[in-house]
Amino acid sequence: MMHRHLGKVVAGAAVAITATAVMVGVTLPGSASGEEGSGGGPQSSSAEQGQAARQQPGVVEEAPEQGKTGSGRDPLTDDEMKRAQSLAAGRDFRMSSEDVKGAKGPERLSTDLAELSPEEVGAADPPRRAEVTYYDYKDDTYVTKTVDLGNGKVTGTDTQRGVQPPPNRDEVMEAARLLMADQLGEGLKKDFKDATGKALTRPDQLTVTGFVYRAGEGSNPGPASVQDCGKHRCVRLFTRVVNGPWIDARQMVVDLSAHKVSKLA
Repeated sequence: MMHRHLGKVVAGAAVAITATAVMVGVTLPGSASGEEGSGGGPQSSSAEQGQAARQQPGVVEEAPEQGKTGSGRDPLTDDEMKRAQSLAAGRDFRMSSEDVKGAKGPERLSTDLAELSPEEVGAADPPRRAEVTYYDYKDDTYVTKTVDLGNGKVTGTDTQRGVQPPPNRDEVMEAARLLMADQLGEGLKKDFKDATGKALTRPDQLTVTGFVYRAGEGSNPGPASVQDCGKHRCVRLFTRVVNGPWIDARQMVVDLSAHKVSKLA
């Protein structure tokens, strides 16, 4: 390990050892892999060998063409998802909300088939509804829109504060960009340079995973600058060089609502 700046660049030896252990765990025995070991395992018969020789290579078939609409509890089709998203993000909602970059329109998080009510369970032709979820950075709210795909209407809107589902890719990449632009991100850039010999100028030079952070998590209450996390949308990042070592940035908390970066003690 190299200890510097943010903490450490992990060279990946432990990861390699773990991967080796996994590979060992799934190594096929000689008879299964087509090789006989020195232990004199059971030999395949001539008939079996001939049958194996006659077997044709596997063929990858194309997925069946997807219809525009599903039925029953089938997963949402691509067309249904697009339709639900278009209906849920009506003009008024788009104009009054903001995404993670401050642009008009909420940050869309997910689109899923809605659950049935107890009365609808077991129906021969249950209704198909979609739930589209958003995070509205304008007022830090988690919004769920329910869309009836049969009549094309939004049948419900649920707005909650303090609910923090996992961040989407755009949010994670924006958090990485904010960290890189902040003084607290200098260590990340120096560690990247040490590991690669190149300057870190874009978030996509990193493989980044983000997790929601709430003030007071674990035994570390965190500094005053993170006490709004939970009300605000805050994330911690796990970063690594693309196809390279991990860079420890876990002590950094990015407040996406306030566009600021803090460091845990």
